[in-house]
Amino acid sequence: MAHITVLDQNTINKIAAGEVIERPASVVKELLENAIDAKATAVTVEIRDGGISFIRVTDNGSGIPKEEVPTAFLRHSTSKIQSVEDLFTVSSLGFRGEALSSIAAVAKVELITKTPEQISGTRYQIEGGKERALEEIGAPEGTTFLVRDLFYNTPARQKFLKTAQTEGAHVASLVEKIAMSHPEVSVRLIQNNQNKLHTSGNHNLKDMIYTVFGREIAANLLPVEHEEEIFSIRGFAGKPVIARSNRNFENYFINGRYVKSSLVAKAIEEAYRPFLMQHKYPFVLLHLKIEPEYLDVNVHPTKMELRFREEEEIYKKIYEAVSRALAQKELIPQVSLDKKKDIDEEKREEKRAPHPEPFEVRRKQEAEKKLAQERAQNQDVVYENKAVYGRIAESSPSWLDEESVPQKPVSTQKMEGLAGKAKELETAAPPPNHTLPKEKQLDLFEEKLLEPQSRKRHKLIGQLFDTYWLVEFDQNLYIIDQHAAHEKVLYEKTMASLKTREFTSQMVSPPVILTLSGQEKRLLEKYKTYFTEIGFELEPFGDREYAIRAIPDNLFSIAKKELFMEMLDNLSDDILKGSPDLIYEKVASMSCKAAVKGNHSMSAMEADHLIDQLLQLENPYACPHGRPTIISMSKYELEKKFKRIV
Repeated sequence: MAHITVLDQNTINKIAAGEVIERPASVVKELLENAIDAKATAVTVEIRDGGISFIRVTDNGSGIPKEEVPTAFLRHSTSKIQSVEDLFTVSSLGFRGEALSSIAAVAKVELITKTPEQISGTRYQIEGGKERALEEIGAPEGTTFLVRDLFYNTPARQKFLKTAQTEGAHVASLVEKIAMSHPEVSVRLIQNNQNKLHTSGNHNLKDMIYTVFGREIAANLLPVEHEEEIFSIRGFAGKPVIARSNRNFENYFINGRYVKSSLVAKAIEEAYRPFLMQHKYPFVLLHLKIEPEYLDVNVHPTKMELRFREEEEIYKKIYEAVSRALAQKELIPQVSLDKKKDIDEEKREEKRAPHPEPFEVRRKQEAEKKLAQERAQNQDVVYENKAVYGRIAESSPSWLDEESVPQKPVSTQKMEGLAGKAKELETAAPPPNHTLPKEKQLDLFEEKLLEPQSRKRHKLIGQLFDTYWLVEFDQNLYIIDQHAAHEKVLYEKTMASLKTREFTSQMVSPPVILTLSGQEKRLLEKYKTYFTEIGFELEPFGDREYAIRAIPDNLFSIAKKELFMEMLDNLSDDILKGSPDLIYEKVASMSCKAAVKGNHSMSAMEADHLIDQLLQLENPYACPHGRPTIISMSKYELEKKFKRIV
């Protein structure tokens, strides 16, 4: 049986450090908050190797007196509060007195500081919680922290760190958040000797948004303002047109503190719910001020969580403020005219195309005459107007492969489309009085349906509700969802090209210009290789701007800008963890957006080719999202419904 003992101080410090310091971003957060609490107006953050090997935070704040420097690195030492009563009125960002001791316990720390009253500065070194040096040094007013070799003495924690690129992205994201929480402070971020962020500190929140997120978001903002005695809110809510596929653009700060709150997030999203599609999230940047006695910030060592005394009232005030901002503006998206063929013109052309005459019901004794009429009807679809199919061959829809369109003269060559199949049906059709074999249900997973010789006997009947295609084969009626079927075809095609590295691109003229936020830019730089490999051609077009000059040909029919931004939003470390296969699968899923939609009238030739492509797949029976592409109904079931069989 193990005996109960008191842990030594070194072990206690390392355990405590694990609660506060999780990664380099945690170090930067604590030091930045200390700088802001010290009334700094300018702060510089410099990191190398994602902050793992080197972090420097320099500010022009009040500094630390020489005699108090060693005390500042002791556990539970702070200048922010003096007693337990102060916890109920905390107005500073830090107050727990654990940050510096935790950082010093797991890293090599050097401090250079000077107060306005002192003639010279102080240099202090501490490694692994052990003091190394304390001396006078020449220094400007303010404080500089140098943190080297994070977790050098705790290898178990070090191995859980991500790559330098990922850790650097976390640091950059956090610096942006803190910069937005205090627009009156000029914040500069240097990463591997490159300037990544530099805010002006001019108190202008909109300038801050422009610096961090770019021109597009800054141009689509609605002001949010509400003020009363114990509660105030100010900031900006983004128009629905700049909505994103994740919550990364929901930024809200309470008393200058960046927090995550399910209550605040729910209030914001509920206010946006009438304006956004499902699974879309808004852009907001809101500063909330609430009297400290109505908050409890002493919930977690990271100080990212808090509790509200009047939750329902706070929820209501946030909801009303955001709703009021959205209601004051007519949120009708602006439409830019594309040079493509007008949709109404396409519909008019489809009306001019030949259509088969309606099926006429005949008595059973007139079956021979009905068959002849049906045969003539099928021939009319292909032969009656050769110019129509010539037009289809010359300018087929973007989703239809060029090689799929017949190039042979219609009048002299045997058609491989609907008419050819109708002819074969004609010759193979049994006499009217022929006794049909016993009814048998077709198993979709048997080879019958997928065999090339079976495909020749498929009879395409027509389109239902501009969405479903009816196919007759072997005493069965098959109903094919054109959207789900095309989604499956595009998905498998994209996945196959990703595996074989065979891509074709289509140039975009003029190029699409993207204005990215800092976070979006980092994501693009991280995954740019994968985008290039699948057919995107991207190049820098300024500081935060990129030009899309070419896209994969199977995605050309989609709105290029919206598609790319949605793909970028979905590429997060938390989901993909940098796996190329998962990234490719995500890209392939996005290609489904190019699929032909429901309520879209297709020609028989287009449908025929789509069915060909679908049935050539190994598993054509469900789209990438799990919905069925094909359902069937047997002749036996139909005759039961019509009471032909009892």
